[in-house]
Amino acid sequence: MAAGIAVDGSGGRGSRGPWRNWAGNVTARPARTVAPASTEELAAAVRAAAEDGLTVKAAGTGHSFTAAAATDGLLIRPERLTGVRRVDREAGTVTVAAGTPLKRLNETLAAHGLSLTNMGDIMEQTVSGATSTGTHGTGRDSASIAAQITALELVTADGSVLACSAAENPEVFNVARLGLGALGVITELTFAVEPEFLLTAREEPMPFAEVTGRFDELVAENEHFEFYWFPHTGSCNTKRNNRSQGPAAPPGRISGWVEDELLSNGVFQVACSVGRAVPAAIPGIAKISSRALSARTYTDIPYKVFTSPRRVRFVEMEYALPREAAVTALGELRALVERSDFRVSFPVEVRTAPADDIPLSTASGRDTVYIAVHMYRGTPHEAYFAAAERIMTAHGGRPHWGKLHTRDAGYLADAYPRFGEFTALRDRLDPGRRFTNGYLRRVLGD
Repeated sequence: MAAGIAVDGSGGRGSRGPWRNWAGNVTARPARTVAPASTEELAAAVRAAAEDGLTVKAAGTGHSFTAAAATDGLLIRPERLTGVRRVDREAGTVTVAAGTPLKRLNETLAAHGLSLTNMGDIMEQTVSGATSTGTHGTGRDSASIAAQITALELVTADGSVLACSAAENPEVFNVARLGLGALGVITELTFAVEPEFLLTAREEPMPFAEVTGRFDELVAENEHFEFYWFPHTGSCNTKRNNRSQGPAAPPGRISGWVEDELLSNGVFQVACSVGRAVPAAIPGIAKISSRALSARTYTDIPYKVFTSPRRVRFVEMEYALPREAAVTALGELRALVERSDFRVSFPVEVRTAPADDIPLSTASGRDTVYIAVHMYRGTPHEAYFAAAERIMTAHGGRPHWGKLHTRDAGYLADAYPRFGEFTALRDRLDPGRRFTNGYLRRVLGD
């Protein structure tokens, strides 16, 4: 083992115990765990694992609900492979180590007067974990974080290091921007950034019938539109984010805390706990919850508008559907909840994305709507998710790679026209399946 690598366990061959994801629904027991601080240390760890016949997986912060990062071999931890390595204002790029949390990236960019164009709604994940599983926001013209990558560095199965961009190893770059950890271990990423701008967020309640009736209009008229539907009700909460000339007008300290912490986290946590203990109370709680959040408008820098704290733990399934299927699928999902005995305490989240050119992106080649269903952690979710999944797959849905689903390689090869392009590159870069695990065997085949 190379000098300097932090290793858990006796002699570099032990384990520090089980690894668990954020939601607590996935546990793994790696043979050993390392936390490299550089590309060289990471490459040495991969070579050592190969010598010992161990598979290799890199874990981020565990925000995936699938077992994408689980391994009984070598687990690579991200906490020492962090930091912004280069800011190139002229090129409009920033290069960061793969284990850097999105929060740290956003704060550093803001200190330089820069920003990503779009991002998801939380920023606890590492940059490589978020991009490798297809994390996205919502947007008319942009959504995916992976689509903002301009270069990456990849440690492959034999421990060699590939620099990849549109100019260097372009066939690898094109695919590896969203690679599921199946092609190697990403050690650094370069993102396109732009001068920091202001966003005005307009949040307001809206009836389900109005949102679905105006869906195409709301998506077309706003740079970033999303909404949440509260099951067991006809109520939604909408959010429209658009660029603003300013001035900045962030939420007031007290009112922001009430909305983002007290209502969205504190009171919601209590409501979910009550609903888990007394499922029959959930429809009544949902009606109260749907009326609790009031209309508000505020203006701030991007990451403070796009992202929100998420402290109530849950499990989630999200499907990407062709944009034109949005209203029909949502109507079917609402009818499912109304005719069933399901008691759903979490709202359904709806976002959009434009088509992109990444082979395994959920928006690859088509304008997309994302429909996400959630259940409070510890609440039985299987039947609800299975019924929702049948609706999504009937519309040609593609499951989010980091969220719960039951699809396998047979289904996914049909859902992704460029699936074979990805698996062919995997065969070339990792013929011995150094980076495989049970999840990848299911979704990619072997």
